[in-house]
Amino acid sequence: MKKKLYLTMIAVIMSIGLSIAQAQNPECMTNLSIYAEHAKVKNYDAAYEPWKMVYESCPDINKANFLLGERILRHKIKNSSGADKDGFVQDLLALHDNSFKYFPAKFTKAQVAEDKALLMYEENMASNEQLYTLCGTAFEEDRDNFKNPKALYLYFSTLVDLHNAGKKELQEVFDVYDDVTEKVEEENKKLTQILTKLLPKEDEGTLTSKEKKRLKAARVNSESYGKIAASIDSKLGALADCENLIPLYEKSFEAKKGDITWVKRAVGRMFSKECTDDPMFRKLFEAQLALDPSADAYVYGGTLKKKSGDTKGAIADFNKALELETDPVKKSKIAYNIATSYRRSGSKSTSRTYANKAISADPTNGNAYLLIANLYASSANDCGSTPFEKRAIYWRAAEMARKAGRVDPSLSSRANKTASSYSQRAPSKTDIFNSGLAGQTISFNCWVGGSVKVPNL
Repeated sequence: MKKKLYLTMIAVIMSIGLSIAQAQNPECMTNLSIYAEHAKVKNYDAAYEPWKMVYESCPDINKANFLLGERILRHKIKNSSGADKDGFVQDLLALHDNSFKYFPAKFTKAQVAEDKALLMYEENMASNEQLYTLCGTAFEEDRDNFKNPKALYLYFSTLVDLHNAGKKELQEVFDVYDDVTEKVEEENKKLTQILTKLLPKEDEGTLTSKEKKRLKAARVNSESYGKIAASIDSKLGALADCENLIPLYEKSFEAKKGDITWVKRAVGRMFSKECTDDPMFRKLFEAQLALDPSADAYVYGGTLKKKSGDTKGAIADFNKALELETDPVKKSKIAYNIATSYRRSGSKSTSRTYANKAISADPTNGNAYLLIANLYASSANDCGSTPFEKRAIYWRAAEMARKAGRVDPSLSSRANKTASSYSQRAPSKTDIFNSGLAGQTISFNCWVGGSVKVPNL
């Protein structure tokens, strides 16, 4: 990535021969070449003075003033202290503002706000109110470009801190939580589309060098979004428990029951937090059904029917939900939600059926693979006639967990930990040696079915 940037910068610098600025100020062009060469080899101290001359005299001559200028100033900040460091921080803040001023096509309003907010947070130079306002304004005005994972977390985290300090209402916390998590899902969806396209080619060994880089970047970025999503959920914590949700929605229902966005978010949150036994869930569900009889509404209706013992009606509603939804990713999420509902009630086989439907709709739904892995692991005592055979199911569970991380890198950390945990519960090398089953196949005669091959020693 860095190499590509340097090559791009050199090409851009060479192309400036046609610019008016070059003709009018050859000194700027000379110093531009000088500081670019120093920056290319990370000699930022030597790059500073020529960069400063060009930046102050010809700020719009080349975007390198801002791309490389940020690196130069960050180096100065890192290697200075006191008043000097404060000065460099202020220079970098100003540079971010000017990047949008002189190159708005390259540096977006959201990107500038993200960079400034993160810098001020790192340097402990802004209050939670200031950071939240800066991020919130940028998110509202330039949502498409507000996509830095760390900035998204900072936006939400400062709000929760403000709520805990009694300065923000809980409803605002939920509203921003929904906005931020939806944004994370949107960005991750773009990445999963890349994975869906390139993973089969990786299996076939037909990836080009360009595609390999693209696949690697998608995996890294998806993993970053996954970590941030987990951090956001952790930050929300107990604020989203049923004891907080129910009174909040009871208080707001009459005023908000005609707002489809509020209703859908409210019923969705109560569903995900398993608050479905409370009458408030039914009220919200019925409000959504009246406003928008969509696929999600049938999922909620099916859940209520299943709880009341109407299994046939529940399955009909669940299948209706899958039939109504045309978007593959949304269809996959619906099938996954149905699968988790059956897992909670102990219907493991049916849960796997819907998890497989989720995978069929969206092969990158790693959560569905993790669910199946969990179902297998929880069935260890039900599969096999000997302790060795019972524990062999963990090999299969670990395999499914690893697959989850492969198809959805945003889950890789959790998937790898889960796979490692299951592998540790599987028969050890000593167990395999003592059993005399190395290399043989063990079939599962329980609901899991299939078989697993015992590893060779």
